[in-house]
Amino acid sequence: MLRNVAVIALPEVAVFELGVLCELFGYDRTAEGLPGYTFSVCSVDGAPVRTHAGFSITPDHDLAPAAEADLVAIVPNDTDREPPEAVLDVLRAAHARGAWVMSVCTGAFVLGAAGLLDDRRCTTHWRHTEALAARFPSAKVDPNVLYVADGNILTSAGTSAAVDCGLHLIREEQGSAVATMLARRMVVPPHRDGGQAQFIESPVQPVECETLQPLLTHVLETLDEPHTVDTLAAQAHMAPRTFARKFRAETGATPHDWLTGQRVLLARRLLEDSDLGVDTIAVRAGFGSAATLRHHFGHRLNTTPQAYRSMFRTRSS
Repeated sequence: MLRNVAVIALPEVAVFELGVLCELFGYDRTAEGLPGYTFSVCSVDGAPVRTHAGFSITPDHDLAPAAEADLVAIVPNDTDREPPEAVLDVLRAAHARGAWVMSVCTGAFVLGAAGLLDDRRCTTHWRHTEALAARFPSAKVDPNVLYVADGNILTSAGTSAAVDCGLHLIREEQGSAVATMLARRMVVPPHRDGGQAQFIESPVQPVECETLQPLLTHVLETLDEPHTVDTLAAQAHMAPRTFARKFRAETGATPHDWLTGQRVLLARRLLEDSDLGVDTIAVRAGFGSAATLRHHFGHRLNTTPQAYRSMFRTRSS
């Protein structure tokens, strides 16, 4: 049962993400019929910790509460610093005894340093997923999700995804009714559809590659026209199989996957910045029909064009 929660704060701790965990687990709502938690913010030796916002906080606890907690959470901090070995030991011990271990945003780098992400699915903020995968090659980093629960290890994406992850844990431990009541109290959705792929910046720009860049630039300027491996290979003066191999070698993707990705990026930009209808955007982006556009949006972004527009539409002030 989830009763005892310890949050570890390291230097340059992110204030908002720490606040999310305080709101989820540190606010006494027992008078409203919600569970109460023993909640501790911890630091190494109980020392003051400087936040990324320029002020310092003084936790009331050293790492001792984390040795008995049902949930040990780590929040974003300075990822250029090696985490203290004492913190890594606490995290390993929590995992070994079956406690929940949770990271928020770049806190995943601390879990990686503790060896807790080896051979596990995990995530972090989309801006840092490549760095996480490079630093911890045994981790199975998923850049497209809001959070991952792999065994008793929870990792979440940036900022507000900590709310989604925390509500998931409460739902698992104490049921949907409790999670929904808490979400209503916090004025947040009990569950968000989609993933962080929706939030990744989406500039449509040429890929820098050795020989194919002029062709790719032309394709990006004519995404509304039909393009196939055969037509692209002909423009590159190559046999289709040779072209496909060359394309993957220079871009890291198949021609079809790259082209579809660029069309989705263009559709996203048009949904954000224009008043065009979805049918027109589908044609402009080269999908031909709204149904095809919806299919690829669902596959790549876990949302619909209409839902994406309602969330990200650029509005005049």
